[in-house]
Parts: sequence; structure tokens; C-alpha cells
Amino acid sequence: MADKAYITPNVLKWARESARMTEETAAAKVSVKVDKLKEWEAGTNQPTIRQAQTLAKAYKRPFALFFLPEVPRDFQPLQDFRKSGAKNLTTSSIFIIREIQQKQAWISDVYSENQEDKLAFVGRFSIKDNPQSVAKDILDTLKINPASYKTENPIKEWIDAAETNGIFVSRTSFIHSRLKLDSEELQGFAIADPHAPFVFVNSDDWNAPQLFTLVHELAHIWIAETGISNEVEPDIKHKDKFHPVELFCNEVAANALMPKEIVLSFDSTSFLTSKDVFKVAKQLGVSSFALLVRALNLNIISTPTYQKLKKQADIDFAEYLKREAEKKAKQKEKDKPGGPNYFLLQLNRNSRLFTQTVLDAFRGGFIEPTLASNLLNVQVNKFPKLESQLIK
Repeated sequence: MADKAYITPNVLKWARESARMTEETAAAKVSVKVDKLKEWEAGTNQPTIRQAQTLAKAYKRPFALFFLPEVPRDFQPLQDFRKSGAKNLTTSSIFIIREIQQKQAWISDVYSENQEDKLAFVGRFSIKDNPQSVAKDILDTLKINPASYKTENPIKEWIDAAETNGIFVSRTSFIHSRLKLDSEELQGFAIADPHAPFVFVNSDDWNAPQLFTLVHELAHIWIAETGISNEVEPDIKHKDKFHPVELFCNEVAANALMPKEIVLSFDSTSFLTSKDVFKVAKQLGVSSFALLVRALNLNIISTPTYQKLKKQADIDFAEYLKREAEKKAKQKEKDKPGGPNYFLLQLNRNSRLFTQTVLDAFRGGFIEPTLASNLLNVQVNKFPKLESQLIK
């Protein structure tokens, strides 16, 4: 007979509920009926050690946690700045938020203990300030000029600049193959810590919305407003459904990515057709929609022109998505059996700066192998392959 795990019932139930997992889903993880799981959570029966270990893995909690006498203190939920009526956060969103909180808490503690200087730009402004001033300070601090990106991939330049200045940037669209992140549910979030600010961007979107989300979350850092976001790009309708902080950060992102003087420098031919708009938008690293809203707000185009171009841009975008889906399908077939580079995916998910920091601490003997592996979600013997991605 298998050994029983004499876990604390209310801790087991808390672990499931904090993972936003239903009783049915949790029971299926260990191949038992829901009634059996309820018995474990009520304390009238106990799971086997193997079953409890399986649940710990499913809930992404340490197995030992189940044996604590009472529910432990957990990371505080991030403030929800999402639009009213947004989807409830599901398991995948909860897991990525918790994962980033764990990384952020560790690196912040390390920097604090080492008496590292606080980053001056965190909280330098507030929502009462002018969004243009905040945008200019972000550009000046990161030394970015939207008029002349060095490559055709502006988001990489922004990420490199942010991490060079001590901001950890994480990007992923999944927890594992069966847990995908829904961009309608969660586009990004920011943890505005003065020692170790973290920004997360859901890479389920294509690059232009990702860049807008990234700069939007940087604005959160600059005004020290920790929280989660969705439907980040600028909107001209239903502004009453958006949190004031979100509207402000959207304004900052629009001013940083599409500075007034740059947008005004484009001649009228740039807004004749949706294809003309797309060409300019691509140059700035933003979506056609974001550029059209910006042009409308700057009185470069009229409302009728905006509506006409927006309608055509929507059609063009749908066609673009269809082409991209076909391209991805072909690439997926080509990548078989290996699929995307696992180590590159982990590097982006961990943040390059965080990965380098953990590897340096491990190589220097300052942290144990187990901790380093847990922080990076990569086995220690695979560190050289992960490290090789840092220099590419």
C-alpha cells in the first residue's frame, strides 16, 4: 500500500485555489474523482505521497509547503489596472505573475543586502505630471531616438536599453505547452521596485503591440505604479472603462514611441492609404492603429479620414495575421522535431539581465546550484547551452 502524505487540508485547498484551478482540473491531474479530492481538502482522507507531489507540481508550489500547520503568507496580488469587464485571471496568468514575483523578490533582496544604489528613475514622476515630460525622460534615460532606430527590430533595442539601465524585461506567451497566456486577459505588468524593477510583456502579440506594451509598462515604473494591464494600445472610445493610470501610461507610450515632432514631420502623403500608414508605422515600430490614433489626436488627419483608414487597416491586418499564421505553420513543420530553441525561450522568459545575474552568482559560488536552477527553470548541467544564447 502506498504511503500516505499527511498534509494540512486547508493548505492543500489554498494551493489549488491560489492557482485558480478548479476541483475538476486538479482531480484530473492525479486521476481521481472530484469527491476524493474534496476528501483530501476536508481532511477526511489523505493523498498518497506521489499524488501530493503531483499536485504540488501542478500548483507550482514546493511539496514541503503542504505540511505547514497553516496557510503561509504569499505574494500580494498585483493591482489590477485592466479595463473594467476584463476576463478573470486564469491559472497561466497567475503562474507567470507568481514566477516573476519570485524572481523579482530574490534579486531585490540581493541588491538591498549589497546596498546597491536605488534607481533614480523609479517613481521620478506621478500621474499628475505631463505625459510628454515622462516620455522624454524615458527616452533620455534609455538613450533612444525613435527617429533613427539602429535595426529593423525596435523592440530589441528598447529591451537592451532597459536592461542596460537595470530594468529586468521578461517576455513569453506560455507557461508550458498546455498553458498559454491569453493577451486579452493579460498583456503585461510592471513591478516598480527601486532596486530591481521588473517588466513582463506577453509575447502572444506580434512585435508592434508588444513594443507599445513594453513602453506602457516602463511608464508604470517611472510613476511607481505596480500592476497588471490589458488592452494597452491607445483607444478613442470607452475611455471611461479604463483606469486613469492606464490612460496616463498609454499617453506616455504614445509620446515616447511617436513623439509629436516626428509624427508632424511626415507629409500628407503618409496618410493617403492604409499601406502608406503601415509603412510609417513599421518605421516607428508601432501598429497602424496606434499611429492613426496618434495622428488623429494631433489633428493631422480628420475623423472621417481616420475612420476610413482604420477600416482599411483592419482588413489589411486580418490579411497580415492570415499570412503570419501560414508562415508559422510552415516554420513549425520545418522546425520539427526540435521545435523552437528551448534555451532562447527560457532566456527571454527569465530576462537576459536576470539570467546573467543568476549565472554570475552561481559561477562565483554565491548561490547553491538548486537555487540557481529553480530561478532559471533550467537544469544546472544545461547552463552552458543557456549561457551560449546570451552572446548571440
